[in-house]
Order: sequence, then structure tokens, then C-alpha cells
Amino acid sequence: MTLAAVLQHVQILEQASLVTSRKVGRVRTCSLDRTGLQAAETWIAERRATMEKKLDKLAEVLGE
Repeated sequence: MTLAAVLQHVQILEQASLVTSRKVGRVRTCSLDRTGLQAAETWIAERRATMEKKLDKLAEVLGE
């Protein structure tokens, strides 16, 4: 993976508020952003709950 590709990925993660980065000289340091990760966790949990309900309903229908 090229440096340019890595930087593109880091920029996308920054735009999504999942990481923050800072550059000092030639060194770039990335840190996880707890707020963004908590928002992602909430979004995933909501989707999981919805899918579990749908799968439970499917199991009911198939069990009949």
C-alpha cells in the first residue's frame, strides 16, 4: 500500500470523525476519536437490533 493510499484512508476516517491526526515534521500521529466511535457503535447497535427483529420474525414464519 502506498503512502498516498494510506493518507487517503486517514482523511476518510478523519471526515467520519473516527480518528484525529496531527503532523509534526515528517511524522503523522493518529488517535482514535471516542465520540465518533461511540456514534458508530450506536448506529451499528440500532442496525443489529432491527435485523435481529426481522430474523426472529422470519424464524417464526418458517417455524409454522
